[in-house]
Amino acid sequence: MFQLLEPNRIFSITSKAPKYVLLLFILVVSIGLTEALILSPEDYKQSHSVRIMYVHVPAAWISLGIFSTITILSIVGYIFKIKNFFLISKSLAPSGFVFNVIALVTGSIWGKPTWGTWWAWDARITSMLILALFYLMYLIAWRIYEDKEQVFKVTSIITILGIINVPIIKYSVDWWNTLHQPASINILSKSTIHSSMLVPLLIMTAAFALFSLLIFLMKYNTELIKIKNKGLDRL
Repeated sequence: MFQLLEPNRIFSITSKAPKYVLLLFILVVSIGLTEALILSPEDYKQSHSVRIMYVHVPAAWISLGIFSTITILSIVGYIFKIKNFFLISKSLAPSGFVFNVIALVTGSIWGKPTWGTWWAWDARITSMLILALFYLMYLIAWRIYEDKEQVFKVTSIITILGIINVPIIKYSVDWWNTLHQPASINILSKSTIHSSMLVPLLIMTAAFALFSLLIFLMKYNTELIKIKNKGLDRL
């Protein structure tokens, strides 16, 4: 078990992965942008401004997915004392925060032609802003606390509190009367979005997921190098 957690062993695998992920990302994002900007139709109400959706929605999905993953890893890592889970979480957080900010910015840009305003204290917008603050607190905690046990505890508490906000973001359009329309894509029931828009949306989501994986691998490899430089045999 400990041999699998040796920095040298892990680094020998993760150090080779970024170049392949980068090539795959370039391929998928090229297809996605072609579908989103050229082949997909304009909306009958929003015209070409609807194309912001192909960046805004995937960014929001990835941000929510990463925070949920960080929370699970932090809880399991803290209970079973698996330090590598915290290292993975720490490496995932920057890309999650970046995509959260992208979702907020593109949402603001999309809101101007659609709602006539750059910002509104809409339930979903506000809850996404709160999620960004949790991401920020998480990242700052890793900067402030030097004691590993303390930072593990603090970051776990932040993620547990922050995960409460995730279902609020998801169901805010159903629970309150918001500017956002109800969900158009449903896993358990029929989606209302047309396939000509759904396909590029899913492709762009895959592209963003690959990009977040690329950022994660770069950050994770950097953390492994730090561990190796400290002369530690395992995490």
